[in-house]
Amino acid sequence: MKRTPLNHVAVRVPGSTSNCGAGFDTLGLALSIYNTVTLTRGDWRGARAKTAGEIAGLDMADEAARLFFVRAGAEDFGFELGITGEVPMSRGLGSSVTLRAGVVAGLNELAGAKLTKDDLCSLVTQLEGHPDNATPAVIGGFCVARSDPHTNELLGVLRKPIGRDLCFVVVSPDQELETKKARGILPKELPYFDAIKSVNSAAYVVAAILSGEYDRLRHAVMDFLHEPYRLPLIPGAKPAIEAGIAAGALTGWLSGSGSSVLCVARPDKAARVGRAMAAAFAAHKLSGTVHLLHADNAGLKVVKRRA
Repeated sequence: MKRTPLNHVAVRVPGSTSNCGAGFDTLGLALSIYNTVTLTRGDWRGARAKTAGEIAGLDMADEAARLFFVRAGAEDFGFELGITGEVPMSRGLGSSVTLRAGVVAGLNELAGAKLTKDDLCSLVTQLEGHPDNATPAVIGGFCVARSDPHTNELLGVLRKPIGRDLCFVVVSPDQELETKKARGILPKELPYFDAIKSVNSAAYVVAAILSGEYDRLRHAVMDFLHEPYRLPLIPGAKPAIEAGIAAGALTGWLSGSGSSVLCVARPDKAARVGRAMAAAFAAHKLSGTVHLLHADNAGLKVVKRRA
């Protein structure tokens, strides 16, 4: 029986936090904050959109579509793009990945292609240039990804579901920080022992999470790869992490390249941690939005299909 072509699809994609301290371009965690990407098939080539926010994402959507059609071996077609949701732009919560992953997953449905989630992880990693946000957005959970050191091609990912016994307290200040700028501030070389200390911290954080011994996360994050260079760009960010830990959080880090910061807490302490973090930003005359989140263990989902 011939399949009736789909004309409309909606994909819900979780936001994510990446690096998780010293796990630069390697560690990522899907969070219970979402964007929904809708695609409606059109009789033109490329992507179109209506609102200013959606139009701003057209270049990214076109790039994702071109790569999808090549990788899937499917005949290309145009589509109208829609984006709604809670993941803020340029705040270190994977907003670009929600768009890219939503587009390729949506096109996978509309084209009737058979790309698996592993295929989508590889494709979104290629678009992003690194797998730390790409993999959790697609498959959910806490992800440890490995890439080819020369091509950045995704070589494998290990995934660990995280239960509701951990809360991820995110404060997103009212200040954007573009990933390009945050990467540009990083040094071309690092002191040897800074690298060693960062490897030590990243390995310990991964072991604590994979073992489920979450109390061992207390004060475990010590990054010397990117946070010392990026945190000064965001007034109040370092004090916010410190205030969250003083209020009872286990540990904390700069989410992605910022400007959001995140603390890991037990649920009964999460609200207090959030208030302390927001107060630290306020002391630096910067307001922000507090999100009390859990891990998302499902990854992206197709939530609507229409012929």
